Amino acid sequence: MGPNCDDVAMVPESVQRMLEDDAASRSLGMELIEAGTGYAVVRMTITDTMVNGHDIAHGGYVFLLADTTFACACNSHGPVTVAAGADITFVTSARLGDILEARAEERVVYGRSGICDVTVRRGDEVVAEFRGRSRTLRT
Repeated sequence: MGPNCDDVAMVPESVQRMLEDDAASRSLGMELIEAGTGYAVVRMTITDTMVNGHDIAHGGYVFLLADTTFACACNSHGPVTVAAGADITFVTSARLGDILEARAEERVVYGRSGICDVTVRRGDEVVAEFRGRSRTLRT
């Protein structure tokens, strides 16, 4: 997936390295739009393999987009940081061909823990709200 930002120099090196090794996100066509310390923006198009039996995007793919964006924001500080837990609220459905954009913003980092919110949008419309809890691994 390598960063596709207009200004790759602004993307923290820790985020670039993480995404280069992220086959799951790369295989879904995710594109890093922007990243900096404590925030990130990632885009993904809903493809025919992401649509469920109700003819809407499977929620797991929306979650995965939010989770990848969350990971970019949390890992922007350098040390390896993972999810300790996360919740998502689906506000509306996404459909085949929709271009979704997720924006993550850290709310607080305390010790090795943190809280980060991610909003997933289709244009100006909110599709989902995600809250992730992070934990930095001991080195």
